[in-house]
Amino acid sequence: MAFLTRLLPSFLISWLLAFTLASLFHSQYVVNQLVNVGVVVKFSDRINLTFDDWFGLLPTYGAIIGIALAIAFIVTVKLSKKLPNYTMALFILAGVSAFAVILALIESIMNIHIIAGARGWGFYMQLLAGGIGGGVFAKLIPSYLCQAEN
Repeated sequence: MAFLTRLLPSFLISWLLAFTLASLFHSQYVVNQLVNVGVVVKFSDRINLTFDDWFGLLPTYGAIIGIALAIAFIVTVKLSKKLPNYTMALFILAGVSAFAVILALIESIMNIHIIAGARGWGFYMQLLAGGIGGGVFAKLIPSYLCQAEN
């Protein structure tokens, strides 16, 4: 029952935050690249692009992020039982690692940057989104899940 009442909502909140940040960072990276080559982008266009990207990326990138974070967090719950003093750091690292693996796999499989906002400094912003998602998950989950087993 704890899964449905505490773990699943904690996961959904952290996933939604991580995906929303990743989408936002992607959108703004792309807009900034346009501005760098002289395109004038109005603030309203930035907002519209951000919302369009969020809805457009949700079924694919959002789902991939959800799967990667679920795997990373399951492994990290088990690992944090062995290292309970490092729970927060482990979950942040899990989120960063999940995003790094996603982006590396997408690039290696398709041989392109399918997430345009993951080029250059945008790559590190994507990792930041994963780290924040991991940190939020660590804060929200019940502490007994990460305590050492007797």
